[in-house]
Amino acid sequence: MTDSFWLVLAIVLYFGLMVAIGFYSWLRTKKYDDYVLADRGLSPFVAGLSAGASDMSGWLLMGLPGALFVAGMSELWIVIGLFVGTWANWKWVAPRLRSYTEVANNSITLPSFFENRTHDRSRLLRVTAALIIIFFFTFYVSSGMVSGGRYFESTFQGDYMTGMLIVGSITVLYTFIGGFLAVSYTDVVQGALMFLALAIVPVMALVSLDEPSQIFSFAAENSYGPWEDGNPTYFTMIAGVSAATIIGNLAWGLGYVGQPHIVTRFMALRSPAQAASARRTGTFWVLVCYIGAVFTALVSTVFFAQSPHSVTDQAGFETIFLDLARILFHPFVAGVILTAVLAAIMSTMSSQLLIASSALIEDLYRAVSKKDPSSTALLVLSRVMVVAVAVIAMVLAVNPSDTILGLVGFAWAGFGAAFGPVVVAALYWRRLTAPGALAGMVVGALTVFIWGSSTYLSDIIYEIVPGVLVATAIMVAVSLLTQPAAEVDAEFDAAVAVTEHASRHPEATFDEALEAVRRGDTPGNHQTTRPV
Repeated sequence: MTDSFWLVLAIVLYFGLMVAIGFYSWLRTKKYDDYVLADRGLSPFVAGLSAGASDMSGWLLMGLPGALFVAGMSELWIVIGLFVGTWANWKWVAPRLRSYTEVANNSITLPSFFENRTHDRSRLLRVTAALIIIFFFTFYVSSGMVSGGRYFESTFQGDYMTGMLIVGSITVLYTFIGGFLAVSYTDVVQGALMFLALAIVPVMALVSLDEPSQIFSFAAENSYGPWEDGNPTYFTMIAGVSAATIIGNLAWGLGYVGQPHIVTRFMALRSPAQAASARRTGTFWVLVCYIGAVFTALVSTVFFAQSPHSVTDQAGFETIFLDLARILFHPFVAGVILTAVLAAIMSTMSSQLLIASSALIEDLYRAVSKKDPSSTALLVLSRVMVVAVAVIAMVLAVNPSDTILGLVGFAWAGFGAAFGPVVVAALYWRRLTAPGALAGMVVGALTVFIWGSSTYLSDIIYEIVPGVLVATAIMVAVSLLTQPAAEVDAEFDAAVAVTEHASRHPEATFDEALEAVRRGDTPGNHQTTRPV
């Protein structure tokens, strides 16, 4: 049998498993809240792995190894920033966001939480947040479509458009069918595949080298990839790198707080106390995956110097992981390993499609509709919007004008600046007002768009840095000039008290923790006996 047969068999089996999970989830999706947030029923293991898998798109197995291969260890500042951001997000945002979103009128989306948290009656905050989600997620989903097309180019030497359409269609299918449960359960399978692939491929590539120790010196002294005489600064994280570049790369970690497809997992936990267990799962998974991506780049500098034309992508070198697997393993084993790349691409795309669909239906359509549609109607509309967003993203991906890392970086910065400061302030600063949140959100998004669209400015520093700084300053200033709604204090105190009670009594459900707070069965000065 030909190599292509085994590769196709492995990928078809993977696609079949994803669709089967979609149908299983469909059987458990009875109402609209199930489709959007799984009725807040995720276990900590599923939440931790799902958040990691939905975060790490094709960028983890394609964009990051490619960037490390070309530029060297200076790109590690991104990895450090993201790892710290992952841990901090689970530590300080997850438990309180889980509590506050339910205390604040059971908010099931980030825009609805902003509105309910500030008691904004104008709908402007919610609608603006939804529009920002739709805009930036269109670019983000497009990066996944690009990854899918390049995956098929490398794996089958096939057509970019065909690959993009196949990957996009399967992702849309299981998201369309099963909603949040399908996205979360497929994330677990996809996360496990990514974990195993990033642990196995670099090790096998290293073993295949005549002198494995060369990986720690070769790139600085020898011709490889885009470097004819080697890259003398390859192994240094500081030499030849400006302070602005280091700050900008570390600042990727700032973006975590504002990513809707990640923080939604926090909102879906069964209780705030489970954030600690989910944090341990998620950060361990991320750490191993990052180590695997770094060693993929290191080994590839030596491996592909021996056969430079084996790399499919000779421009950005974003296919080195795919090419290693294709060369090193039996076609069926390679096919199984290569599904990890599909897993990374599809897990992120499915989460983003669902969040964009929720923004369109929950935060735009329901916000302006004069009557509340039935749960069945909302389910149908949500599924239609999943397809609509995917089609637009496919159109944008037909002729990609940027690298995968570039597309992801722009969208990541947009969410980080627009939503990050608002999320932190909403959870930890009772003085936040609706006008302040709206001003910060708009200014953050605009700053990223203007800065990122300027070649001159984006070369100075990554756009998330000015975006977060300007958004925070405007949000604080406007909030101090306006007054918060009268109901905010009681809800803020209750959310804090529920989170603290849950941390001391991890066996308690959210409802039990909230009831204990209402009875005043919790220490502290939170005035928790006021009505919630």
